[in-house]
Amino acid sequence: MLSRRTLLRAAALLPAVPVLAPGTAFAAIPSLPPALDRTSFAPHEQRFAPYLATLAPMVNDMDGSGFFAGGWWRTPAASYNARVQEHVFTLAWFHANARPWNPYAGDASLLAALDAALGHYLSLQHPDGSFPEYSRDQHGLAPTGFGLGYLAKTLRLLRASGALPARQAQLTAALRKAMTWFLDAGNRVVWQDRLTWANQTTSGLAGATHALQLDPDPALATRLTEAFARLPAVGQSPAGFFYEEGGHDMNYNFEVMLPELADAYLHSQDAHLVDMARAFTGFLSYNLLREPDGAGYLVNVAPSTRTSARWYDEVRPDPDRTALNWTFTRQVPLLSAFMTAREDLADARSAWAASTEPVTPLAKQDTSPRILTHGLYGERFPSRRQRAEAIADLPYLRSNDFAELRRDGSQDFLYVRKPGLYLGGYFGTRASRSRTGLTFLWHPDAGTIICGLNDNNYACWSTVFPGQAPDSNGSLPATYFHGAPGGHEWSGGRAPAALGIRYGNANVTTDVLVTRRAIRRTVTANAAATEQIPLVLHPTDVLTFTDGTRAAFGGTTTATADGFDLRRGRTTIRLRWNTPLQATLEAGSVRYFRDGARRFHALRIPHQGTFDLTVIMG
Repeated sequence: MLSRRTLLRAAALLPAVPVLAPGTAFAAIPSLPPALDRTSFAPHEQRFAPYLATLAPMVNDMDGSGFFAGGWWRTPAASYNARVQEHVFTLAWFHANARPWNPYAGDASLLAALDAALGHYLSLQHPDGSFPEYSRDQHGLAPTGFGLGYLAKTLRLLRASGALPARQAQLTAALRKAMTWFLDAGNRVVWQDRLTWANQTTSGLAGATHALQLDPDPALATRLTEAFARLPAVGQSPAGFFYEEGGHDMNYNFEVMLPELADAYLHSQDAHLVDMARAFTGFLSYNLLREPDGAGYLVNVAPSTRTSARWYDEVRPDPDRTALNWTFTRQVPLLSAFMTAREDLADARSAWAASTEPVTPLAKQDTSPRILTHGLYGERFPSRRQRAEAIADLPYLRSNDFAELRRDGSQDFLYVRKPGLYLGGYFGTRASRSRTGLTFLWHPDAGTIICGLNDNNYACWSTVFPGQAPDSNGSLPATYFHGAPGGHEWSGGRAPAALGIRYGNANVTTDVLVTRRAIRRTVTANAAATEQIPLVLHPTDVLTFTDGTRAAFGGTTTATADGFDLRRGRTTIRLRWNTPLQATLEAGSVRYFRDGARRFHALRIPHQGTFDLTVIMG
């Protein structure tokens, strides 16, 4: 194991560190030798290793004002952007925490850099307590919300180590000002009747729980309690998701919002946060599609409004943005289905420690300090047995016959399970980058067969008009029926034996009939169009058009046929459109899971305005 003195001596033999900008008030800190001793890291602190390797390059890019120049975190990489300064926590942690592998603990140059960084950070605060992000004059929700958490956690570290007493006093005052602004129920930047970015509002509440633990304030504590009570009504849809830019976003919901709720709950124990986690887990359980081969979950991503999280691996080693969600697994056992099992995580960490590969610095922008802050609380991941029990309780694995319709205003989220299939749809008003219409089709043995993407007109399940204009890139109101479309209407409750769906716009109407082992999709358009079907294919799949043409995985194949067969293991999925038409199967660039073996392919069949597709599941 290398001592601190040995590490610094070795660092001195490396090429000179970058020359700092003129006027810098602190000395450069030495870079580490490339071969860090992986075995010296405790398993739960392995996440710190790449940050350790990144610390010197990041600090040595700082300018004389204390601004984190160099573009390491957040955009715009401008001196007025308070979010760039969130790495004050990172500097504070490495300065305050002595570890066998941390040569920077107590380092005077690092402390001087932290002092300067805090000085610049606090200089950006407006008199009302808010911070800017996209312009110097902005009074921003995200920089103030996330800033509350980073500054409070930095203050906790400074107090524990006794460092920078003058900055401690400034931080105390800055946090009080920020909370006063943030917890004002009449502040329309933070609070709307329906939150625009629920994760950002919640981040500030989580930060306030830390700040008020450090410096109790009865009036602000009352406001915080009131905010927790207000949050479910304005931040969470009756469908279960958290509001993000007019709808649901899987990445922000599962990887940011839920961990921020967990962070807030760990210190507040507010019951409203458990209720919110439980409601969201219910929504999540319909939208993460478990692959039977154990690869993990594919995401029903088409309804996502902001980002494109497409899968979650079965085992997610460090760094895992969802890790803090373990906080709720005792109160919400179903959430364990979507966590890494503790035994699997231990195996992954043992493999990391045994690796002889060098620990490489993080890429610029991929340096989130949240990874480190969420490692402060210990861990309570579910066991393999607990996780398996939760997986068995997922709605589409627990039952093979239901229809679930969840609504939020003019948006419908439909999930239909029959013995041979599980089908999803997102109808009504389209939000931001989402794509409407049918979104996924899953088979109990073969797994996900069809899965549309968001923010992509070439990868959604759609009727596409010339100019690559899909109907799903717009609002598609739907009506639901007992039996075939046009029959007796259904709006929820007991699942009908066959469910009909009719949706469309002024240019096209689509009728869908869902039965035990098949769906029939009938399209009537006012012009020639193309049926576009987004397939998720495995390299071992056998792909054949009905004219006998064997399709190539990963390539492009065209055939004139009236159908297409996909054989996966012992299951064959048959797509039939009755009339011979020229059809093309084309691979896209999107791959799934860590190994990248699964790959997106689009099946496209041009037609003259009418198209009748039947998908027979097995």
